[in-house]
Amino acid sequence: MLKVLVAESETVEEREARRAHAGKSAGESYAATLRQLRPDAEITIVAPADDDAPHYSVEALRAFDAVFVTGSPLHVYDDTPEVARQIAFMRRVFASTTPSFGSCAGLQLAVATAGGKVRRMPERMEAGIARRITPTEAGRAHPLLAGRAPSWDAPAIHGDEVEQLPDDATLLASNAVTTVQAAEIRHDGGVFWGVQYHPELTPGEIAVALRRQVPDLIEAGLASSEAAVLQRADELDALQAEPERRSLYWTLGIDREFAIEAHRRTELSNFLEWLG
Repeated sequence: MLKVLVAESETVEEREARRAHAGKSAGESYAATLRQLRPDAEITIVAPADDDAPHYSVEALRAFDAVFVTGSPLHVYDDTPEVARQIAFMRRVFASTTPSFGSCAGLQLAVATAGGKVRRMPERMEAGIARRITPTEAGRAHPLLAGRAPSWDAPAIHGDEVEQLPDDATLLASNAVTTVQAAEIRHDGGVFWGVQYHPELTPGEIAVALRRQVPDLIEAGLASSEAAVLQRADELDALQAEPERRSLYWTLGIDREFAIEAHRRTELSNFLEWLG
């Protein structure tokens, strides 16, 4: 039986806000996706940002087959107790040598822990759909991206990005908006695979995130009005309901790499297969 630990990057307040809008916290959403991919998995959720979270020692982390680190509004460059606790947790994950995987803030947390740099994206953000993600030469040969098209779109929403990878890291994919879209990080004996986008999320969950960030999207110049954001969110909801609807492919400018669930989850499926 696969035994995995899902680490929430969200604080208590952020988890409750996400539950109120999307029905699940980021960790609960991640766990639900993993259960669909591996129904036999034994999944434990922990929130390392919390000051009363259970402490997992290096030895305790070795009891898991994998650790998954979720996305969140976390800014890993902030000097806060919540960030410090999560970095301390990630240090123990690396030291345990248990393989780990992270999305969005999960990637950024691993980068910061291993000595890289994360920053607020200058005068831009990426929201809704990350376009034309393209593997590097190393990425084309890496098992994380096995089966991916020469270029693909993915669910995404972030205002921070990796500015500099740690020394012992390999860039696996980029696009025109964010240089680091996928990477492998080796640090202190551990191996981490991460993506800046969200293979664990559905179009409907991205739609919820867009509706929650209307002012930010307008300020970033991604939309001209609240109505434009709500229209895009409605289109993503429609895609969730009808993933084969061709008119939505045309409207959203996507193909099956984004529309079909199995394709969206490629990186998660590849990581689970690699664990096997």
